[in-house]
Amino acid sequence: IGISGGWLGEIFGVEGDFGRAPGFFQVFDRDSPDSLVIESGVNTLTGSVVIALPRRMAEYGLRPYFVGGAGLVSVHILGRYGALPVARTLPAMNIGGGVTGFLTNRVGLNWDIRRFSSVRSEGETLGNSFGDEELSFWRATMAVAIRY
Repeated sequence: IGISGGWLGEIFGVEGDFGRAPGFFQVFDRDSPDSLVIESGVNTLTGSVVIALPRRMAEYGLRPYFVGGAGLVSVHILGRYGALPVARTLPAMNIGGGVTGFLTNRVGLNWDIRRFSSVRSEGETLGNSFGDEELSFWRATMAVAIRY
């Protein structure tokens, strides 16, 4: 679930994006005694640059675009009996692409896929672990697009 907004000119644009994924690290049955993680989630807040097919070339069809930017990823995990508590906000990058097609002059549909990756400085340890800590994931979305 999320929301994004942006401005797109003939080719270049900018975008702000917020996404929320509750239950990100959980199995389906959180009440199962075998489930170690009972609550978790990932939130993303990014700003991006958009490069799209020129409007005059897309005409009334789908308009593909590439997007890339940076922002923050907030992670929280709560384990059974208070084990493994994690609450971190990490710098992150995203890159991806998608297409937008309008059904009317104002309303359309948008399909998008992006890869989010946390960014950290070399040698930085964020917790009690035995290896590199990194969070990266793909996100696919379908949304209603509203044009002003």
